[in-house]
Amino acid sequence: MNAPVTHPPEIAAAIEGATPFMAQYLTAKAGQTDAILFFRMGDFYELFFKDAEVAAAALGITLTKRGKHQGEDIPMAGVPVHALDGYLARLIRMGHKVAICEQLEDPAEAKKRGGKAVVNRGVVRVVTPGTLTEDSLLDARGANRLAAVAVRKGRAAVAVVELSSGAVDSVACSIDDLGAALAAFRPSEVLVTDRMYSDEGTRDALNGSGGVVQALASAIAEPQAARTRVERLYGVAALDGFGAFEEAEISALGLIAAYLETTQAGKVPALAPPRRLGDSGFLAIDPATRTSLEIDRTQRGEREGSLLACIDRTVTSGGARALAERIARPLRDPLAINEQLDAVEWMLERRDLRRDLRDGLKASSDVARAVGRLALGRGGPRDLAAVRIGLTIAEGIADLFVGQVDPLTGQPRRIALALDRLTLSADLSRLKADLADGLIDEPSHLARDGGFVRPDYRPELDAARSLRDDSRRVVADLEARAVAESGVPFKVKHNAVLGYFLETSAKTAEGLLRAGPDSPFIHRQTLANQVRFTTVELSELDAKISQAGHRALAIEGEIFENWRREIARLAQPLQAVAEALAELDAHAALAEWAQEVGATRPVVDDTLVFSVEAGRHPVVEAAVKAQGSPYTPNNARLDGSGADCARLAIVTGPNMAGKSTFLRQNALLVILAQAGAFVPARSMRLGVVDRLFSRVGAGDDLARGRSTFMMEMVETAAILTQATPRSFVVLDEIGRGTATYDGLAIAWATAEALHETNRARTLFATHYHELAQLETRLDHVCNLSMVAKEWNGDLVFLHEAAPGAADRSYGVQVAKLAGVPSSVVARARSVLERLEGEKAATARLDDLPLFALAEPEPIRGPSIVETALAGIDPDSLTPREALEALYRLRGLL
Repeated sequence: MNAPVTHPPEIAAAIEGATPFMAQYLTAKAGQTDAILFFRMGDFYELFFKDAEVAAAALGITLTKRGKHQGEDIPMAGVPVHALDGYLARLIRMGHKVAICEQLEDPAEAKKRGGKAVVNRGVVRVVTPGTLTEDSLLDARGANRLAAVAVRKGRAAVAVVELSSGAVDSVACSIDDLGAALAAFRPSEVLVTDRMYSDEGTRDALNGSGGVVQALASAIAEPQAARTRVERLYGVAALDGFGAFEEAEISALGLIAAYLETTQAGKVPALAPPRRLGDSGFLAIDPATRTSLEIDRTQRGEREGSLLACIDRTVTSGGARALAERIARPLRDPLAINEQLDAVEWMLERRDLRRDLRDGLKASSDVARAVGRLALGRGGPRDLAAVRIGLTIAEGIADLFVGQVDPLTGQPRRIALALDRLTLSADLSRLKADLADGLIDEPSHLARDGGFVRPDYRPELDAARSLRDDSRRVVADLEARAVAESGVPFKVKHNAVLGYFLETSAKTAEGLLRAGPDSPFIHRQTLANQVRFTTVELSELDAKISQAGHRALAIEGEIFENWRREIARLAQPLQAVAEALAELDAHAALAEWAQEVGATRPVVDDTLVFSVEAGRHPVVEAAVKAQGSPYTPNNARLDGSGADCARLAIVTGPNMAGKSTFLRQNALLVILAQAGAFVPARSMRLGVVDRLFSRVGAGDDLARGRSTFMMEMVETAAILTQATPRSFVVLDEIGRGTATYDGLAIAWATAEALHETNRARTLFATHYHELAQLETRLDHVCNLSMVAKEWNGDLVFLHEAAPGAADRSYGVQVAKLAGVPSSVVARARSVLERLEGEKAATARLDDLPLFALAEPEPIRGPSIVETALAGIDPDSLTPREALEALYRLRGLL
């Protein structure tokens, strides 16, 4: 968790004796002690005291001083209002909270209260990683979630809100499953109680989420207080209509409600009712497995190179987020999985419809996020346009499916449900028509700029605009008459202080200044090189123009607010339309990818079978094909019951032969199948998996003092304590980080436990060839090996998994391929031959002459054969001479 910014310890005492302006700042700051306060002053946001120092260092902006407070200089820094989003993004990425204190009135209003009156200001929002809504701060193709975690009566719960789209989810689980449940949402920010944050037992789950952790007072999560806050957030008297929530879920939802009250300064976001996901609806994948398999991010934290990036063919940002959610949280119910597969298969079979659907969706907008911003009062005319476009596209998409219903089989359930949500209600149809009539095609970004309402939409607006625009022509006529009457080259200009005025040079103004009070040109201001005048007619015109302009902006502001309120009222049906468009995009995208790569529909059922024929790793295959090389598919068969085949396979073979790819490949096929996607294989049958574990590769956790071997053992312990007969486990090189016999013993015992106790379907890769003996000792174990061949002293990898155990690891040959110096390779080969010759257990390494082969091999000259061959000119030889030369070379060899 990011450390809060520290400030003067006694703010109340600090306010005493401060100027009115500084007292206003310190009062605002008193309510936001853990945030950096951006204090609006005209066209800048100013920062003071410690905030200024922190922001200057973080953002690279100038740190200066402004006045004194209690005898000390006041550090100050500032950023332009128009550049706020860029600076916010940088601070949020660093884990800071930012409070935005805006001017709540026009400075002119403050002046009416007296010359020293301070403009009213107030905190309108607290920006945190999980509460972003601006497009410029968000990843359009990724969700930005705020999560809350609570534990009550031995049960844990995770509540999640995506403020930009209004989606709210809640899942209850066991405390052991908390890490997997939290990691599935990939939150940007996680709320916990201070007691829970200090608990070592839940620290791993919180840290594994990847989000910034914020600790709140434990009293906020008390069930009754939490329930009251959630009811207030939704404006309901009871939560029973949303579902039967456990106490832990209510506490987690209460943390979110309290945090939104604070950060949104009382504004109520447009939130969908919380969806209760239950604790058995999704495949459990712990953080270590997600990192190992690179499901939605690579181990470097990048999207490119992940499974998600490889299969993503969506054409809308909402569809991309929907697909990411499916891949991050695969289902666990065979019926629900097959419903998703039905939708993908239906899309795959209708190529023309899929093409038209995707073409239509490309013109769509991000309705969900536009509605979220408008409901919070942060949206603008372009968000109104996004809603209009989304509703128009929804009607067009629904029309595409007319006539696409098979009278016998109908449409897949998921497709039919999506199309039902695309049918616009009377209210949505009226909203669409009103926006089409009143909103121009390309409106401005900010409502205060005006000009976004069509002509003829409101007569009073047209009248105000006509007066404003015609007055500009009148100004031009007045300027021409003033020039003709005075003979002075006047120019009509305008500023905020004088309004409209006539300006000319000081030299040409001399005659008018001598004319005195009888002149129609009234002197207003003298500058170094110009003199400014006005007339009675110009002053009256100035008032009319000003009033007309303000009146036009006020009417447009009223129209915008009416539209915004209507969209906020219809937020839930609008979000349902957005979800339907996103779901159709995700189905079509998976069908598009399946067609591209030749993926097939998996058979998903309730058995314990895992059978893959000619399976391929989707990410590796894409990379290999991009280089113009073929990918070698592989078969894999496991049966948790042991009826048809083994439940545990020992996988051996040399490094670089593809063991890790083979293991990850089969784990990724499980994820794709249970996410309702087709799989890159000739065929696949999968008995649904409840938990997926992958321990492939590891690294140090230096921050917590854990070595590579310690991390390996922690992850192995999690597997052995949590895996069930319905789980799927892939393990690579268990025990390699310690002494040989210790490692072999740990690997042996782990394999036995997975086979006998956990009874999980397991692929167990190892270089301990002794483990191959388990095939004869345990009932349901088989051996697989990655095939490699030696050819003329070189090692050739076939990347093929074949039955049986490998007889060698070919480590020395791999070292040669890696470019290890030839002297070292030769020395290693000599040591290996000695060890293998004496059965390793009795070999005496001290008998080997030290450094005997460490010297570089001498540079050899050409051999006799090479010298003789170099002296032959093939083009000058007769057939008989050529035959004699060949015999002579053979003799020399």
